[in-house]
Amino acid sequence: MDEINKNQIKLSQLLALVAVAEYKNFSEAALRLEISQSAVSHAIASLEAELGVVLFYRGRHGAHLTPVGERIKAHASQALTLVNAIKKEANLEKGLAGGIVRIACFRSVATHILPTAIAKFHSIFPEINVTITENDSFFNIEDSLRSGYADIGFTYLPSSDEFETWEILRDDYIVLLPPHTNLNIQQISWQQLAEFPLIISSLNPCRDYIQPYLSQAEYPLKIAYEIREDSTIVSMVGQGLGAAIMPRLAAEPLPIGIKECNLPVPLQRIIGVAILANALHSPAIYAFLDALKNTGRFATKIAV
Repeated sequence: MDEINKNQIKLSQLLALVAVAEYKNFSEAALRLEISQSAVSHAIASLEAELGVVLFYRGRHGAHLTPVGERIKAHASQALTLVNAIKKEANLEKGLAGGIVRIACFRSVATHILPTAIAKFHSIFPEINVTITENDSFFNIEDSLRSGYADIGFTYLPSSDEFETWEILRDDYIVLLPPHTNLNIQQISWQQLAEFPLIISSLNPCRDYIQPYLSQAEYPLKIAYEIREDSTIVSMVGQGLGAAIMPRLAAEPLPIGIKECNLPVPLQRIIGVAILANALHSPAIYAFLDALKNTGRFATKIAV
């Protein structure tokens, strides 16, 4: 029998083994590991091939460890515990055993982006505190970075050279239509948009994005309301007071009945994360940026 090559056994395989053993289901294990089900299946299959044994019984009722799988899983759990201990020792040396990360952001980021990133960060660095301050505009966020009241800020890109920035995602502006409208379309025309009183944000930079954008319309458009709060804008659309133009993240989750469609010409805002350039930052700040980089739907859209 060929000797097992220990260099071919990967941590990702051990993580998959323990996760499938715990949840007894490949898809649930994939969800918990934030990878695809095919990646979990490949990890288990390649580990079984390397070890030369079957680790799981697979059937309609899920995946269950074989007797040898039970014994190997116990060793895998011990190995992962040791790896975590190694990481903890390294973090102690790097100053990641405590401290605080102060984040300044606007509401849609606080709602849709930060919770997942913070949960991931706390799973790795439970002793580092994270605070969030919500701001009305990115101007206030950048001022917080300049004055030292925040370590990390979420802002619109491009920004000034005084900040080091990384793109997080591009958020499309959409049109929200009242429930009573008969339009069921993927993209609205300028002519159709001109039939509605328009509701937009009174806050910059959204206001500064939308008003010049509307100036290119082929038909006269009427801005009927300029509203500060995103939730108020959505509620007004729900009451049939007009159609709103706002970023998708700011609009979600949409109440039942409100319809959405694309603008006549695409419009986006680019959301980025920023730190003050040429400043001394703690290891905890860079660790949080790494956690953000590896967070779910944004993992492929940020480069740190």
